Amino acid sequence: MKFKDLLEKAIAQNNSLLCVGLDPEPQKFSKKLSIFQFNKSIIDQTSDSVCAYKPNSAFYEAQGIKGLNELKKTITYLKKNYPTIPVVLDAKRADIPNTARMYAKAAFEYWEADAVTVYPYLGLDSILPFLQYKDKLTILLIKTSNPGADMFQNLKTKDGAFYLSMAKKIKNWKYENIGIFVGATFPKELAEMRKIFPDRIFLSAGVGAQSAEIKAAVKSGIDKKGAGIMFNASRSIIYGEDPGSAARQLRDEINKYR
Repeated sequence: MKFKDLLEKAIAQNNSLLCVGLDPEPQKFSKKLSIFQFNKSIIDQTSDSVCAYKPNSAFYEAQGIKGLNELKKTITYLKKNYPTIPVVLDAKRADIPNTARMYAKAAFEYWEADAVTVYPYLGLDSILPFLQYKDKLTILLIKTSNPGADMFQNLKTKDGAFYLSMAKKIKNWKYENIGIFVGATFPKELAEMRKIFPDRIFLSAGVGAQSAEIKAAVKSGIDKKGAGIMFNASRSIIYGEDPGSAARQLRDEINKYR
C-alpha cells in the first residue's frame, strides 16, 4: 500500500494528525523496563490517538547493538499489532548516491519503515535511491524546528532564503513519494511551504516540548482537506504520567483547528 493511502486510513481511523515520537532515554524511565518494553507501553496506550509513530534512530544507536535490537523489536511489534499505523523512521540521512542506496535499503528493507527523513542538500541524485521505493515516503527536511535553524537555512540567495530557494527547486521534482518537513515552530514558513506544496504530505515537529503555537501550526500546515500532515510530539507524551491521556488531549487540541 502506498504511504499516502496508509496515512489517510490512519487519520480517518483515529481522527488524528498526531504522530508520537518514540525517542527513549533509559535514564528517564524505570530500570526494570527494556527500551522495547517502554516503547510497547507507550504504543499500547496511544494507539487509538495517533496517525503515525516516529522512532528517531539516534536514541537507539546511542545504546549500541542492544539499542538497535530494541528498535527492530519495536518496529516488528508495530507491524504485527498495529499494521494500519505507519512507521516513520527519523534517520535524517544524506550522502552520495552509492551510500544513499544503502541507507535506503536499510530504512525500507531491513527496518521496514514506511517513511524516512532525508536531508536534500546534496541534490536529487542523493535522493533518487530512496524514491525508487515507490510505496514509501521520503520526507525532505526543508526547515527544521530547532532555534538555530535560521543560521544557515535562511542564508540569502538570489531566489530568497536558502530553504525557500531549495523548496522551489524541489517543487519541480516529479516524484509522487516526496514528503516535506517544516517545523511547527515556524508557522509562517510552514504556511509558505504549504502554498508551494499544496498536495504533499508534511511532517512537522514542535507542538510538544518545543512549545509551538498549535493553532498557528495547524492552520498553516493542513491541506485543503484539513489533513495531509503529521504533527510529531515525543517528550511531552512519552514521559508524562499518563501518555494515553496526553496523546488524546494533544490530538483533540490539534483537531480544534482543522
